[in-house]
Amino acid sequence: MERGNATSRLRANVYVDGLNLYGRLLKGHPEIKWLDVAALAERLLPECDVLSINYFTAIIKALPGSDPQSPQRQQAYLRALSTDPRIRVFLGKFRVDRRLMHRHPTEFSADGTPMMSWVKKAEEKGSDVNLASRILVDAAHGVADVYAVCTNDSDLVMPLNLVREEFGGRVCLISPTQLRRASNELKRTRPLWHRSIGPTDLAACQLPAVLTDEVGLIVRPSAWKFQGPRRSEAL
Repeated sequence: MERGNATSRLRANVYVDGLNLYGRLLKGHPEIKWLDVAALAERLLPECDVLSINYFTAIIKALPGSDPQSPQRQQAYLRALSTDPRIRVFLGKFRVDRRLMHRHPTEFSADGTPMMSWVKKAEEKGSDVNLASRILVDAAHGVADVYAVCTNDSDLVMPLNLVREEFGGRVCLISPTQLRRASNELKRTRPLWHRSIGPTDLAACQLPAVLTDEVGLIVRPSAWKFQGPRRSEAL
């Protein structure tokens, strides 16, 4: 991971594509899902004072065949994130639609027509648009020196270019994958820094097992048992 030395502190706003981060690094690894994104941002941007972390996701639904407790764990996690006053959570939506789609692998009927089946298709809507809108508004108002985006979604190329070209903002790219596997389109946005999240970063940046908000206690889900070194319980 690249690290730099700075003679003065830069102000950074961070924008996390939560679903992209989850799909690339956290899915299938419950021991690191209780991720402290504020601590992660500070670890990856040692030259900066992190002013805000904007976390973009959507409320998941328990579909047939999936874990029925997963929405409750997500709600606990979003509550836990919100205990840090720098973190704002922005929600898109999951849509579940009935679709008629071609079978895979392709099958043909007796007359040679590709066969189709009705499926239940889940799609997330809004997170990338929400992220693009937020970063452009912030850059237009010049609220930070650095705009750091955690994603590997090339749909965000244009807003990142606009931050730099139209508003003179400096973009930092944080990849939830190895640098060599990061989107080439995103690399071409000419980021000030390009860094990746590694296993040691995830293990080092876990939230305390128990937190408190205005509703009450927030407890790390038992299914997300942490298996790494302990860190301070203080935020």
